[in-house]
Amino acid sequence: MTPIRRQQGSTLVVALIMLVLLTLFATSSFNTAKTNLMVVGNMQGSVEATNIAQEAIERVISSAQFITTPANAIVNPCGNPNTLCADVTGDGAADYTTTLSPQPSCVIVKPIKNDELNLANSEDLGCSAGQAQQFGVAGAVAGDSLCSNTVWEITVVTKPINAGGTATVVQGVGVRVSNDDASC
Repeated sequence: MTPIRRQQGSTLVVALIMLVLLTLFATSSFNTAKTNLMVVGNMQGSVEATNIAQEAIERVISSAQFITTPANAIVNPCGNPNTLCADVTGDGAADYTTTLSPQPSCVIVKPIKNDELNLANSEDLGCSAGQAQQFGVAGAVAGDSLCSNTVWEITVVTKPINAGGTATVVQGVGVRVSNDDASC
């Protein structure tokens, strides 16, 4: 018979150390995956907000309402004037609000001269003025047409409803307008 030896327990200690290391690796992997998921979610939210802001600018400049009434530049706003709501999830509830802040502003007005018009172009034809008069309206410059080129600055701020972060897009747009509407 062999004598019973007292066991030292080194195998148990090594096994516990390995178990602790495996647990640390698993926890680290979980935290890395969670962080990556949060980063991708934030990037998606940023891209969505920027796209919605750009869409709002497109809606504003597709209507001449921003020229005549900059304080109410959006056709069919949601809630307040100059505010749009966007539902990207399709659940019927707004996920983002976009506000024109500040309202669209005219930056430059440059009257178009009659000799700069191409009368073969129907848009230019509508701007042509008749023969210049020597006794015309005070302040009128001889040679100016009935239209002016204007440059407008439009700033939109898009905010998510249920999360943090915003997207701000500033865009300039050139618009030909009647001299009656050309004022900065």
